Amino acid sequence: MNFGLWYDFRNPAPWQQPYEAFYAGVLQQIADAEQLGFDSVWLTEHHFCEDGYTPSPLVLAGAIGARTRKMRIGTNLMLLPLHDPVRLAEDSATVSLATGGRFDLGVGIGYRQLEFDQFGRKLSQRPSMMEEGVEIIRRAWRGDAVNFQGKRYQVGDLRITPAPVHAPALLLGGMAEPAIDRAARIADGFLCTGGIGLDLYAEALARHGKSDGAAVLGCWAIIAEDPEAEAARLGEHILYQTNEYIRWGAFGPPESTPLFEDAASAVENGLYELWDAEAAVSNLSKLISDFPMLRDIHFWAQFPGESLESGSARMRYIAQKVLPRLR
Repeated sequence: MNFGLWYDFRNPAPWQQPYEAFYAGVLQQIADAEQLGFDSVWLTEHHFCEDGYTPSPLVLAGAIGARTRKMRIGTNLMLLPLHDPVRLAEDSATVSLATGGRFDLGVGIGYRQLEFDQFGRKLSQRPSMMEEGVEIIRRAWRGDAVNFQGKRYQVGDLRITPAPVHAPALLLGGMAEPAIDRAARIADGFLCTGGIGLDLYAEALARHGKSDGAAVLGCWAIIAEDPEAEAARLGEHILYQTNEYIRWGAFGPPESTPLFEDAASAVENGLYELWDAEAAVSNLSKLISDFPMLRDIHFWAQFPGESLESGSARMRYIAQKVLPRLR
């Protein structure tokens, strides 16, 4: 079981820092987190966001690999339908080779119309692009000629070189039942958001006759000595994070999914849990016991616009008060 941190590299206008200094600070924080005992770091992807939500997680994965020694590096998640799967296979293989096999590729189907329009993709074609993209990446990583003919992609008698020595785990994320079933059927594991769908994934593994599926959990808990006070202190950042995802359509059609009016309602009715160390150990231990396929649990390092110092204080609390007991 690995325990890690989740990053989106958002730098929103109300709290914006100069980007070079911001990136340098986050990369140093990740290196420090490895020394604190965190096992993994996970990066996510979006495009054309005013707050700088990272569009290039694989570039950052390479930078993190150069600053760390043991920490696993993964994406939770990249938007596979927006990418050429051959190019994504090449870049992922390169990151794996450059990090000594410490990289895992997590992908998802995407949902923002703006991104699909700009990259010339159709939302209606997402399922077939996912299925075909996964197959192409798998063939590419084996080092054999790809030779794939599908509805969306055609790749001839080409070998992708250099192939990874240690092929990354290929993980699929999603919250809808078809996406969870797809993860059980064609992926090495399931990227779970906030605990949603772990039970469905276990059922899908059994349905497809699999016993070796893995699950990776992006945990939205706010873990602090006084979590209620911490949530109140971070209220505007929490509200910003939740409402931006709603505006984009992460939790359903934006026109029919109301925004939260204040931070208290976002915390109470969103994906967030408020845990001190005792509650974190209890709840996470139960999750690990109930879902033995769990391989990694990671937490937001900080909320959009929250200072690095503030996020680092919460990281130290988790490292000192929670992780030793879970291990």
